[in-house]
Amino acid sequence: MINESIQLTNLDPRIVKFQQTILNKYATANQTALKGQIVITGSSTVEIFPIEALQTKLQLKHKIYNRGIRAMTTADELAHMDTLIFELQPSILFLQIGANDMSFNLPEETMMHNYDQIMTLIANKLPNTQVYIMAYYPINTVADFNPTDDSHPNVAQHRTNAMTMAANIKVKALATKHHFDFIDLNAGLTDTAGNLKKTLTFDGLHPLPAGYDIIFNNMLPYLK
Repeated sequence: MINESIQLTNLDPRIVKFQQTILNKYATANQTALKGQIVITGSSTVEIFPIEALQTKLQLKHKIYNRGIRAMTTADELAHMDTLIFELQPSILFLQIGANDMSFNLPEETMMHNYDQIMTLIANKLPNTQVYIMAYYPINTVADFNPTDDSHPNVAQHRTNAMTMAANIKVKALATKHHFDFIDLNAGLTDTAGNLKKTLTFDGLHPLPAGYDIIFNNMLPYLK
């Protein structure tokens, strides 16, 4: 699982092609997917979230569809909302996007403007959908994650937990503006210094299965 996750999330010059392949897969799957279910969408932290497998352990009223795509920014999410959200007409939507805007050192103003646009479209097109805006996960930029094998430490040089916390405050304000619920599912993920626990991540940015187990358990009240 660790090697598969690293391969899944590493930045690559062919990333646009990879993203389009995943978009095409989702577009095809959407044609036969049930409408009115649960959708979670975002970047790689969503894509590698094994939520569709974890849901099989429960008897949920709705089916969960994962529509995450690696290396997505708020601009990418905004450009592909039909495939990632609207075609499925979800009754419940979980959204976590923008971590890569920070990692890629994109302007905060652009990130928040895009997120505002995303929320505006959701509010207009899905007025009856329960929308949960997820807080960004904490990261760990202090532990050694074998940077010779993983490109993410280079990406993380533009991002800190302080930046993440500040972004959460602004995203929460946007969620409030649009009458969406902002939820923090991070309880149990951090060490005493506030970093993502080294035992729960393979690169400091993305959780391992044990981390996603914690996140999923924190999410349960919103799934039932």
